[in-house]
Amino acid sequence: MLVVTGDADLAELLSTTLELAGYRISLSGTGVDALAWIAKRRFDLVVFDTDVPDMGRFSREHRPRLPYRPPVLLLSGCDRLHRLVPELGPGERDYVTKPFRVAEVLARIQVLLRGTRPAPARGHPLQYGDLVLDDAVCRARRGTRALELTPAEYRLLRHLLANAHRVLSKEQIGRYVWGDHRGDNAIEQLVSRLRRKVDRDAPSLIHTRRGFGYWLGRGESRT
Repeated sequence: MLVVTGDADLAELLSTTLELAGYRISLSGTGVDALAWIAKRRFDLVVFDTDVPDMGRFSREHRPRLPYRPPVLLLSGCDRLHRLVPELGPGERDYVTKPFRVAEVLARIQVLLRGTRPAPARGHPLQYGDLVLDDAVCRARRGTRALELTPAEYRLLRHLLANAHRVLSKEQIGRYVWGDHRGDNAIEQLVSRLRRKVDRDAPSLIHTRRGFGYWLGRGESRT
């Protein structure tokens, strides 16, 4: 999969998320470089941020000749939907408006890939002790108790589980859960709701490192 974006934070978010989901990722910082990549290699899908810095250089009159047309998922602001990168079409195309939810990006990718090859195997569920998260069915449980999570709570728990014992900043959490950085209050409320559901059973697993962020694991709380 080729991810095309000039935003370093967005590139990190997408590459980390997609690699965790089992995809192999290449990164490109401009549209011109992306087209050069596609001319040399076959990709199953292109994730294209329409805010790439050289977007203005594209035109229908200068459409390059490509050996094939991969499916394309466009990340675009609502005011840019009229110019959905014709250079990478025709073919399978879809779009997600920014700011986007990571779960929606993953869902659109799976739909686009159905026309090329199956989505990657998900492997074993994420697990820490008696806390289990299964992406195949989007369910989480603590021991025998099912956790009724909202999509945002599910994404937060997934990020904490995938980075167990690592402190995640509020900015890292906001970008993973919502695709952008939200106010501290929104993140604190989200963590609090998730903590009430997960840590109803001892021992507590979600902790605060005051001034730094949050982490998941066993041990004394670092508040």
